[in-house]
Amino acid sequence: MAETRHAVDEIIPAPQLAALGLQHVLVMYAGAVAVPLIIAGALGLNADQRALLINADLLACGLATLVQAIGFPGVGIRLPVMMGVTFASVAPMVAMINAAKGGSAFSANDTLLLIYGSVIASGIFAFLVAPLIGRLLRFFPPVVTGTIITVIGISLMRIGIGWAEGPLTVVQVVDGAARVVPNPDRDSLGGLGLALFVLLVILGITKYAKGFLSNIAVLLGIVAGGIIAALIGKMGFADVARSPWLGIVLPFQFGMPRFEFVPILTMCIVMVVVMIESTGMFLALGEMTGRKVGQDDLTRGLRADGAGTIIGGVFNTFAYTSFSQNVGLVGVTGVRSRYVAVAGGIILIMLGFIPKLAALVGAVPVEVLGGAGIVMFGMVSATGIRILGGVDFKKNRHNLFVVAISIGFGLIPMIAPNFFKNFPLEMKPLLESGIILASVVAVALNAYFNGGGTGDNAVGEARQSALAADI
Repeated sequence: MAETRHAVDEIIPAPQLAALGLQHVLVMYAGAVAVPLIIAGALGLNADQRALLINADLLACGLATLVQAIGFPGVGIRLPVMMGVTFASVAPMVAMINAAKGGSAFSANDTLLLIYGSVIASGIFAFLVAPLIGRLLRFFPPVVTGTIITVIGISLMRIGIGWAEGPLTVVQVVDGAARVVPNPDRDSLGGLGLALFVLLVILGITKYAKGFLSNIAVLLGIVAGGIIAALIGKMGFADVARSPWLGIVLPFQFGMPRFEFVPILTMCIVMVVVMIESTGMFLALGEMTGRKVGQDDLTRGLRADGAGTIIGGVFNTFAYTSFSQNVGLVGVTGVRSRYVAVAGGIILIMLGFIPKLAALVGAVPVEVLGGAGIVMFGMVSATGIRILGGVDFKKNRHNLFVVAISIGFGLIPMIAPNFFKNFPLEMKPLLESGIILASVVAVALNAYFNGGGTGDNAVGEARQSALAADI
């Protein structure tokens, strides 16, 4: 009898694969290019240098995604994972830039080379320590996993709602010079209405369409929202017209990286944060796809985060992580094939070499993505809640404490952003991530109440397996 291929390994027909991959790219694009734009602004780079950072980022996103989704010996989790620049690296990199500006002879190019050196070194560090993090999997039973995934969805919802509100800042040309100013139209009724329109389109297609059309409900919703945005003047094409057709991205295009101890140490801490967050993402995807994530799988996935970060430093960009925005899309579409992420990775590489197409994708207003974000990120939380539904709370009331206190800690950065303002700067990457706080507290409380990874879990693990089988 022939062995049945798991849905994760299913190869979908090329036209459908391209549409599903594009759907993933549209969902992640705004987040993918945000960090290069922030760093370019902090350094005061010119338009050509800023475009180079964006092109390099898209190329590295695609390459890192292929490593993660296709998988190579010892590297890559082989799940539908999209890779993008981690926001956890922004604060340390901006701190490096500010420190350089405080010196006697500031050079944006030299500062970039210092950042790239720390990025490459931290990627090597993550690659080497991935097996150590992978061994912690036994401390993630259903009560911990469900809690973390729930907090991931709640934390992401802030991004989705922020998309619906519109961008915080816009670029205005004043006296011939481009300046970044606060967005005067943020929270406008037009933008919120656009997000609501996209949400309603997605819901309508999800309910009434069948088969493949239902799977690309988010893509169709974004396209419909883009058309309406263009008609009402919220989607401009000036950047598309200015962008060239061909962009060249070469390794070490700004020069050879510089390696200094303190920046490297700082970025290594960032990579610890990235790996802990990625662990939650991988467990969420394992639940959504019905493929159990074991210790070896986790190690391969975390190594891919390190490999992606090395690729980022080599190709003039930054630290990479498994993009949480796209986890919810897997739950919304029900499409579990990792080759959808492979298609998305190929599209990202194409965008890196064709700036005009990248500008067209980037022209989609974030308000359009807001309607899709509420659906996708809510789906992540729903997955966590579903896992918690299989945990034994009746016979083991300690599990209630694990969930309640962990979620409370996870909400601190969202509810009180300045809560940890008096803590040392080096701890900020750990303390300002609700996912990290929830993960650490959930693991610690489960170890305290349930003796590590097995105290509550005969019922929970059986229920989790049954849920995976039903997907």
